[in-house]
This record gives sequence, structure tokens and C-alpha cells, in this order.
Amino acid sequence: MSLSHMENMPLSHSSPHAAQRPSWKQWLLYSTIVILLLLCSFSALILTFLPLKTSNRPCVAKFGPLPSKWQMPSPEPSCVNKTDDWRLKILQNGLYLIYGQVAPNTAYKGQAPFEVLLRRNEDPIQSLTNNSTVQNVGGAYEFHAGDVIDLIFNAEHQVLKNNTYWGIFLLANPQFIS
Repeated sequence: MSLSHMENMPLSHSSPHAAQRPSWKQWLLYSTIVILLLLCSFSALILTFLPLKTSNRPCVAKFGPLPSKWQMPSPEPSCVNKTDDWRLKILQNGLYLIYGQVAPNTAYKGQAPFEVLLRRNEDPIQSLTNNSTVQNVGGAYEFHAGDVIDLIFNAEHQVLKNNTYWGIFLLANPQFIS
């Protein structure tokens, strides 16, 4: 190979893709994902070292299916109080598990769009909008004494109440070291 050929040769073989730099939108997306992963890892680490005291008395409440009424293992559970159909008032701070299922009425043809909301103090914490299949509702949530939770529907006949229910039970009380 002569020197004249080497003068015309590129020093590196760069492809058009390697020369492109990520746009600010891609950078923002990647940064957001990294931050969320770090926050999830940090939260898991905190929960690992946070001493949780399991509840010494069972506290369970379930509403539905028909006949629609609150079912509680004891007349006065220590952590919740029923206030109305589909509503509970939290009496004790703690980590709670909400569980349930919503069975949509596929024959419903009314004006209101299908939406079921699980709410805390009238603020949605979960929304269900798929009216083609039975859906699960719930998750683990931290509630404080005085919080009111409920499950509401856009229209009364949007769900099959004989197949729809929800319940709650106290998992643990966080014990903070002071």
C-alpha cells in the first residue's frame, strides 16, 4: 500500500448511526427511567429496613357480592368502620391490602362511559375502564386514621353487583424508631 492511498483513507470507520447523538427527548426519557429505577430501588431498601409490626388482631372487612352488605369477622374491628355502602373509614394507621373484582355489565348501553374508581378521601387511587372483562381491583396502600375509602361507578347498572366485591385487611403497622 502506498502513502498516497493512505492519505485518502478515513482514520475510523464511522457509520451514520454512530455519528448521531441522542436527542434531548431521548435523553430525558432515559434519565427519567434511570431516576424511576433508582427511586424504586431506594424505596425497596427503605421498606426492607423499616420495622413493621404485624397486626395482633385480625382486621378484615368485605363488601359484596349480593346480598350487598359489609361482612366483618367481629362486630367492631379495630382498624375500619363502615360508613355507607361501598365506603369505609380507616381508624388505624397502617399498611392495608385491598382486594376485589369488578364484573362489568356488558348489556349496559347507557350514556355514561364505563369507569370504576377506588378512592381515598375522594381522590382516585385506581381506575378501571375496561368493560369487556372481569377486572381485579386493589393493591397494598398506606392509610392513615380518618381516611375514607370507597369504590364508585359512573352509573348504577354498569356493574353486575352479584359478581362484584371488594375487601380490605390490615397487613402491618409501621413502627418508626424515634
